[in-house]
Amino acid sequence: MESASGCLYVVATPIGNLEDVTQRALRMLADATFVAAEDTRRVRKLLSHHGIHTPTVAYHEANKHKATPEIVDRLVRGARVALVSDAGTPGIADPGSALVRAAAEAGVRVVPIPGPSALTAALSVCGFDTRHVRMLGFLPKRLSERRRVLAGLADETATTVVFEAPGRVGDTLRAMAGIFPQRQVLLLREMTKVFEECIRGTTAEVAVVLTERGELRGEFVIVLEGAPVASGGAPSDEAVRARLHAVLGAGVDKRSAVSAVAAILEVPRSRVYDIAVDLAESL
Repeated sequence: MESASGCLYVVATPIGNLEDVTQRALRMLADATFVAAEDTRRVRKLLSHHGIHTPTVAYHEANKHKATPEIVDRLVRGARVALVSDAGTPGIADPGSALVRAAAEAGVRVVPIPGPSALTAALSVCGFDTRHVRMLGFLPKRLSERRRVLAGLADETATTVVFEAPGRVGDTLRAMAGIFPQRQVLLLREMTKVFEECIRGTTAEVAVVLTERGELRGEFVIVLEGAPVASGGAPSDEAVRARLHAVLGAGVDKRSAVSAVAAILEVPRSRVYDIAVDLAESL
């Protein structure tokens, strides 16, 4: 029977290796009234591995509008709910944040049970400046939209983290290489799993590696180093290149694009033209 001490526990679970789970997380999963899981099959594998038999309910993007009020109602009536995502820490690039917000607004206590996170794991091994970090999660599925988002990172000095699917990761790295070819990047595949792999280099170098490999499998995290700070307030070559990339991608001819970008960024037309020539050769 549910008591009057309802609580939502936001429980971090392994991103691959089933041993990467805290004792506290296992205790909360075992003591919960039920586990709200993005993928019930995946969490049952973890629960079974550790001898836990707590009931599970589905909570994912497709059903969150219906499931959120139902779960909050049970929380208000005293249920102890363990929220888990597909892998890692809930609420980061997944639907868990909607339940957390609804529970908090209903006056329910929300408790983090920290542990594995693809975001922090990737940042810990990137070697970039992580004092300022930007998390983009999954980029848009349409390549044109992805390119638009990536073009906006030309002047982003913070280290940026992106999650990517195997069918899109090659195109995403090639798009990065077209906008900022010399920017350092770390590509992580299958973190903590048997075939874990880290690929480091410039975006251009890593794009070549992925092109040569062809079909890719696994789960990917991309960590992009921040842009260098431009001296004297002038826009960097990367900023000019990104703006050109966006304008040309909209169908504007090269001559008009060069004139427009030179005027917008207030830089010499000759400089923009040289970058446009280099950009055309790389596409």
